[in-house]
Amino acid sequence: MPTVLIPLADGFEELEAISAIDLLRRAGIHVTTASLNEQRQVTGSHDISLIADSTLSEVMNDDFDMLVLPGGQPGTNNLNADKRIHTIIKRLYKADAAVAAICAAPLVLAHAGVLSGKRATAYQGVLQSKDWNDIHLSDQPVEVDGNIITSRGPGTALDFSLAIIEKLLGSTLRQQVETDLLRTYH
Repeated sequence: MPTVLIPLADGFEELEAISAIDLLRRAGIHVTTASLNEQRQVTGSHDISLIADSTLSEVMNDDFDMLVLPGGQPGTNNLNADKRIHTIIKRLYKADAAVAAICAAPLVLAHAGVLSGKRATAYQGVLQSKDWNDIHLSDQPVEVDGNIITSRGPGTALDFSLAIIEKLLGSTLRQQVETDLLRTYH
C-alpha cells in the first residue's frame, strides 16, 4: 500500500487538504497528516481545525511514496518558511518519490528547486514566468510531469486527488474511486 505524507500548516486550504486525505484513503492509500507544530491541532484558512495524525518532527525521517502539499494562505507561506519541508521535498524527490502541490503550494516546490524544467500549474499569479523562467507554466487544472503533480486551487481539488491516486495506484483504481463519487460529467 502506498504511503503519503500531507503536512498541515496553520492557514491551510481546507477543501484541498480534506479532499486529498479523504479520496486517497478511499483508494486504500496510507495517508499520514503531520502538523508543523507540536500540538497537532491545525487551523485552516477558513477557521476549520483538524487534529493531525502526527507532528512533522515525528515523521521527518520516514520514507513515503509521495508528499502532498495543500495550498491556502498563510498555510503556503508557513510551509515555505519551514526548512524541514524543503528538506523532505528534496530527500523524497531524490529518492524518486513523487511530490504534489495545489493552489499556492507549488511555490514551495519551486523554492525547493524541484520544478526546474518541469511543467507546472498553480493558483493564478503565484508562479510567474518573469520570476520562474525555468518552469514551464500552464493554466491546466492539473499538470503531471514525471513524479511531480501540481494543480490550480480549491475547484480542482478532486481532479488533483484523483491524479494522485492514478499516479500511485493506476487508472483502474482512479476510475473506481471517481465512479463512486458519482462524477457523471466526465
